[in-house]
Amino acid sequence: MDAFLVHAAFDVLAWLAAGAVGLWLMRSGRVAFAVPQPLRFGYLAALIFGAGMGAFIFGSANLWLSGMPGVARSIEGAVAGGILAIEGYKAITGITLRTGARFALPFAIGVAVGRIGCFLSGLDDFTHGTPTSLPWAHDFGDGILRHPVQLYESAAMAAFALVYLWRILNRDRLWIDQGFYLAVGFYGLQRFVWEFFKPYGPLLGPFTLFHLLSAVLVVYAIAMIATAPTSQGTSHERAFA
Repeated sequence: MDAFLVHAAFDVLAWLAAGAVGLWLMRSGRVAFAVPQPLRFGYLAALIFGAGMGAFIFGSANLWLSGMPGVARSIEGAVAGGILAIEGYKAITGITLRTGARFALPFAIGVAVGRIGCFLSGLDDFTHGTPTSLPWAHDFGDGILRHPVQLYESAAMAAFALVYLWRILNRDRLWIDQGFYLAVGFYGLQRFVWEFFKPYGPLLGPFTLFHLLSAVLVVYAIAMIATAPTSQGTSHERAFA
């Protein structure tokens, strides 16, 4: 199957999987969504717009820094763009509560599924790793064995999703309230590590654009967890992100 179709198919599958777990969280009532009903359409529109812009801006910038002019998308760029857009929307509309807790599990599941599509898309996707002689190295079609970094990321986020699910089923208040920050922080941390195994062009010393963006996401997550209020309304209303 054509690499583009494979990637597109897994993109759809990732969205469906994320939507399914999001629907389960909504119906289970375990994690609240602290956005007033009249503002939810605008909230989701801002999220989609910001994520889309971030995905293309950072993905394309990384291509250029790697000496490959073109247009690309980035999951990490989408995360950063979505966060910026939502923070802006909240400032404009006066939303003071933290609102993203319900996105933690869908985010982790979406990345875990989507990265499999990146792996199956081969070299054209430009998400492959650098050459290695490790036993699990993969030949993406050009005879060179490389790190399957897409699967590293998929496995890491799948593991996070399992731990997250375990903790919320056990009514762990930290994971329920701070789930989004935990997801973003863990994603940034594991992504920072995998960037050392990718062929991307450096931006600052040995660090790529995504090294720096990963570090920013980790700092953001730590700062938000450290400054979290001890309570956010009633137990029904509490939701963090």
